[in-house]
Amino acid sequence: MFRLDGKVALVTGCGTLGEGWGNGKATAAALARQGAAIFGCDLNIDAARQSAQAVAAEGGRITVRQCDVTDGGHVAELVRACLDTYGRIDVLVNNVGRSEPGDPVSMSEDLWHDQIQVNLTSAFLCCKHVIPFMKSAGGGSIINISSIAGLRYAGKPQVGYAAAKAALMQMTATTAVIYAQDGVRLNSVVPGLMFTPLVERLAQKYAKGDYEGFVAHRHAQVPAGRMGDAWDVAHAVAFLASDESRYITGQQIVVDGGITMATR
Repeated sequence: MFRLDGKVALVTGCGTLGEGWGNGKATAAALARQGAAIFGCDLNIDAARQSAQAVAAEGGRITVRQCDVTDGGHVAELVRACLDTYGRIDVLVNNVGRSEPGDPVSMSEDLWHDQIQVNLTSAFLCCKHVIPFMKSAGGGSIINISSIAGLRYAGKPQVGYAAAKAALMQMTATTAVIYAQDGVRLNSVVPGLMFTPLVERLAQKYAKGDYEGFVAHRHAQVPAGRMGDAWDVAHAVAFLASDESRYITGQQIVVDGGITMATR
């Protein structure tokens, strides 16, 4: 079950630098393990290449390139390169995202626009350029990676990120209805607090560099008693990419260890 043999997955934000597994790297690996050919991109080409090495070491088929997915021209080139390489796109995973601190008073206009561009416009542009090809091919699966910050106040002052991730889920649901008759499915995976290499950078932004304290606090916030990891996100993506989820569209799979249920 959940095999992806013969399918091609375009994964944005696929890179992870150094040790450990970020959401993009784990997603690329999980989809490759199920038989998909991966076309990945990242703003940091070194990070993308490290993920490619990890996937290739397991025997997976992967090609990566640098791309700024907040730029429509770059996205058009990315999609064309994927089609030139593999001839099709069956799965699109919009994984690009970044959280920056701030509220409407403290956040600059430039940072607000940046948060919308990175967390929302990137997915819009990829959908814009991929959906026509999926439609002409008879269908496909698009998975947008959101965040529980788009559902609840997640304990951090990140108003731009929260607003963008909430909008991403509504964009996903609305677009899913529009293209349901064309066989193009769109769903959101909504991670909670995940223990990935990103946590170290978040500790710098939100906990004055107190990494151990920040990690302990995040574990304690979750009813399950611990943060999840990138594989929890990746496995949800793999399910939504597979034909076994063929009747699921416009939905949200919340992967959070119960935290949103405990904070209603």
